[in-house]
Amino acid sequence: MTTKVLVSGGFDDLRAHQVRFLHAAADLGELHVHLWPDEAIAQRTGQPPKFPYAERHYLLNSLRYVSRILAPAPTPKGDGLPGPTDFKPDLWVIDGADPDLAASIKAQCQSHCQACCTVAPGDLAGFPEPIPQPFSGRKKVLVTGCYDWFHSGHVRFFEEVSQLGDLIAVVGNDANVRLLKGEGHPLFAQDERRYLVGAIRFVHLALVATGKGWLDAEPEIRRLQPDIYAVNEDGDKPEKSSYCAQHGIEYRVLKRTPKEGLPKRQSTALRGF
Repeated sequence: MTTKVLVSGGFDDLRAHQVRFLHAAADLGELHVHLWPDEAIAQRTGQPPKFPYAERHYLLNSLRYVSRILAPAPTPKGDGLPGPTDFKPDLWVIDGADPDLAASIKAQCQSHCQACCTVAPGDLAGFPEPIPQPFSGRKKVLVTGCYDWFHSGHVRFFEEVSQLGDLIAVVGNDANVRLLKGEGHPLFAQDERRYLVGAIRFVHLALVATGKGWLDAEPEIRRLQPDIYAVNEDGDKPEKSSYCAQHGIEYRVLKRTPKEGLPKRQSTALRGF
């Protein structure tokens, strides 16, 4: 019988540490997430969330480690934490990165007489290489990018491109990102960026580019031989289109369209948000 695992939190501005925590929780069983509504975050922090509930839900639901997101429960008055209704997990897993919040969630868990465990920050060190998903025999579609301040727009791009075939995402290496964008870039190292990209359920294979310039993924393209190279409007470069024309690769340019109901996001605007 599969262990039903629960985690609870706001997951506002989803970053690699939180994804590592969800990954660790999913290793213990089938992961259910109780995602706090906007008013619960505002009540606890004194300010509204950076990202609305619908966007946080979309990001969490895109993670391959999440089996189900539970319907939000009413926000309790006072200092009480929101909790799931009509769901009884076998194990409640707590992120120990915020000791005060972890203690509050543990008390909430114990008041419901449920088993719980806390994942210490030291248990989440490093970013393991994403496990490749088996190719299905569909066309292979390759995308490239920095994916530095990861957001819902990236996920939407992956979702759209994955409809064309099995998706290979190639993340720019640190040196080349710095070369193309200047000092101060990237904010997050290549292993961390690759880990986040590889955690998205639409991605079959995530790896780091080994080349240089706008065609930094050229060694990976030669090795993996994709059928399609897809870019969004910002990533459309003459070097890419001419390379594809010379090597018989279909070149697709997609418009930057957010998921219905979500705001349009760009990494540049979100740096330090």
